[in-house]
This record gives sequence, C-alpha cells and structure tokens, in this order.
Amino acid sequence: MAVSLSLTLTLLTLVNAEAAGGFTVDLVHRDSSSSPFYDPLETPAQRIRNSLKRSFSRAQRFSAAMAATSSPTSADSPLAASDGEYLMNISLGTPPFPIVAIADTGSDLIWTQCKPCTNCYKQNAAVFSPNSSSTYKTVPCQSSACDSLQIEVGSYCSSNDGVCQYEASYGDQSHTKGDIAVETLTLGSTVGPRRHVAFPKMVIGCGHDNAGTFSPKGSGIVGLGGGSVSLVTQLGPHIGGKFSYCLVPSSAAAEATSTLSFGQSAVVSGNGVATTPLIPDPSQPTFYVVQLEAVSVGSKKIPFHGSTVGETSSGNIIVDSGTTLTLVPTDFFTQLSSAVESQVTGSNKTTDPQGNLSLCYESGPKLKVPSITAHFKGADVALTMENVFIKVSDTVACLAFYGNDDVSIYGNVAQQNFRVGYDLQKHTLSFKPTDCTQKFF
Repeated sequence: MAVSLSLTLTLLTLVNAEAAGGFTVDLVHRDSSSSPFYDPLETPAQRIRNSLKRSFSRAQRFSAAMAATSSPTSADSPLAASDGEYLMNISLGTPPFPIVAIADTGSDLIWTQCKPCTNCYKQNAAVFSPNSSSTYKTVPCQSSACDSLQIEVGSYCSSNDGVCQYEASYGDQSHTKGDIAVETLTLGSTVGPRRHVAFPKMVIGCGHDNAGTFSPKGSGIVGLGGGSVSLVTQLGPHIGGKFSYCLVPSSAAAEATSTLSFGQSAVVSGNGVATTPLIPDPSQPTFYVVQLEAVSVGSKKIPFHGSTVGETSSGNIIVDSGTTLTLVPTDFFTQLSSAVESQVTGSNKTTDPQGNLSLCYESGPKLKVPSITAHFKGADVALTMENVFIKVSDTVACLAFYGNDDVSIYGNVAQQNFRVGYDLQKHTLSFKPTDCTQKFF
C-alpha cells in the first residue's frame, strides 16, 4: 500500500504537467441518442415527464441530506442514486477500464459496481474487476484516511480483512455498500488535442452490494460536489480548483454535446461574465450555494426571501446541474408566475398535459415572454426564453419554475447556453452567455 514520497511527487509532477493546460470532456444528456439511457420508444413528452419526476425526487433527497446534518447517526447519504441528467466517460484502473457514469454536482463519492458482486443490481455493461488492475489498492481500517471519511461517506470497519468500507442509502431504499479504495482514474479530452490524462491514487467506492432503483444502463456515479472525495476536490491541485460546464439546450440538434472542462480550459472570462460568491456551508460541503437576491420580470423586481441553506449565513439557493427545474419557495413562485402571466403575449394559456407545471401556453413563434433576470449577489444573469420555459409537448410550453418550500435549487434549464464556471479557490461562480453547441476551446 505504501508509496515512496519521491515516487508520489514524481507522479504528481507528471500529472500536473499533463493537466496544466486544462482539458475538456463530453457531458452526454441521459436522453440523448448517444446515451445508454436513451429509449427510442419514448416520446419527447415522456422524456420531459420523467425528467420532472427526477427533479422532484432529487429535491427530496437534497432536503433529506441537509436535514441529516443535524442527526449524525442518520444512515441517509447526500449522494443521488440515479437521478442525474448528464453522463460522462471515465476509466478506472490499469489497464484503463471504461465506465459510463452519472456526472453529479449534488454528490461527492466516485463509485462503481465491482466484482465480486455479493448482491448487485443488473448492469448491462461489464462490471469493474479490481483484481484485473495493477493500481487498485484498498484503504486499510487503521488509517487516517478511513477515519476522515466516516462522516462524508459513512466509512466503517467491520470486515475481517481490515478493509475500510462505506455504506450509502437513499430515500427510495436503494443502497450501495463496498470497499474504499485508491485507484488510477483516466479522463480523455474530447476537445482540442486528443489526449488521456491519468490521475493516480484517487479515492473511490468499489461497490459489492448495490440494490434498489439503480438503472442497469448506468455503471457508476462521478461526484462533482464540493466534498473532500469528489472528483473536482481530488483534482484540486492539478486543475487549480477550476471546472466549468456548458449545457446545450433541449432544442439543440441530437448530435450537439454538452461539455465539462477542468483547469485553464475551465476559466470563464471576457465580456458578459457575471460572477457571484460561492458561500461555503460547513454542515454540508457537497452543495454549491449562492445568494439569490431577486428576480426581475420586465420592470417588476421580485425580492427573493428563500431560507438560508444549511449553516450558511446568507446562501439561499443551490446551483445544480442534475435538477431540471428551478425550485423556489411557493410564495415567491406565486409572485413570479403572476408577473410572468401578466406580461406574456401572443399565445393562449393552456394546461400541462401531465399536470406537473401550472403556468403553460400554446408554444410557437407567436409566444412572447418578458425579459427575466436572476439577480445574484453581485451578478445579474439575463435569461432567455429557453431558460425560462420548457416544452412539455409538441404544442405546450410551461414555466420551468416550481414552488417548493423544502429546498431552493437553480436547475439546469436556467443554466443552458451559459458557460458556468466554478472557482473553488476564489469561491466564485461565474455565468457567461454562450452558444454551447459550438466547440469554443
């Protein structure tokens, strides 16, 4: 298990040299035709309906995760089970073993199913075998690493082989249990110079007992949250604490792909950038929390009085790429939807065929919506119609906001066609209007 200090420094130097210029990987929407989750028999309306269901489920899990911080003995985990919206390709081990994983800004641990499976859900892709990797090492029980992970990933020691283990359970009774290990993780840049960058000794979860509502089409989760074992935190020294994504809108062509960038490639700068502070929450470091001060609809400015998130002093909304809708307190939603309704022109009001969303119109070129701006602390972000309305059928578009008093979330529809940049060293979040269908790196 032990690695000499000189060898470790050499490995880190090589990794830093490779990653210094930054790199970019594709983010594949789970409903894209190139996704293993894609179902050609589903209609667009069915995909939207399922996406909204995942949004509601995800909000419940976020709320439960924050509530659990006041109960240290709770078995619930802040990880999401399989409700994220975007996938990324990674490789684990030596030689590299490909995994298609959910990329999740609402969770931390990187984990996949592993052989031998004592109780695993059916997985269409091959299952990772630690015995086939020359760089896989389990974390021992009697180690500071195991102790430090106790709160964050529920690490514990009960096995006879002295291996540090983890267990995470979810609100829908799904669970994953397995070994905490260190392994080489490889990312391949898909934009600019084609290269693969290997990061040694990344902390992962190797799940041997995983059951519940996990989809057989996925093979793991890559946590992009702010906790100590997330991908972005573990890559911190190599990427300068910077990552960004650019999400293509739902109206984009099928071949258009969202992107996730790290290091210098992730820097969001230039004209039109709006930057707001990230507000750390010591009770729940996973989530990216900011302060939303108001939302303007035309000339009407509506103050946002959402309750603070966790133990933050002023943060009141979580920014999350895995939630479709933007969730706000019901009283604020009532004011917002009323202001939008009073200023929409050119189309008849109608109803959501699925009954999920309350303010809907007949879609088409005649539908005109007012200008809407999200006023974060120090940053005014002007939203387009595609950020504010979502097509729930071929003929109906609905306001992509939803009243929810448990937790406020700034969802991915509001973030589409923006480069959204996270700087974890400066504790800032930046937005820049961008055509995300164009490769601009």
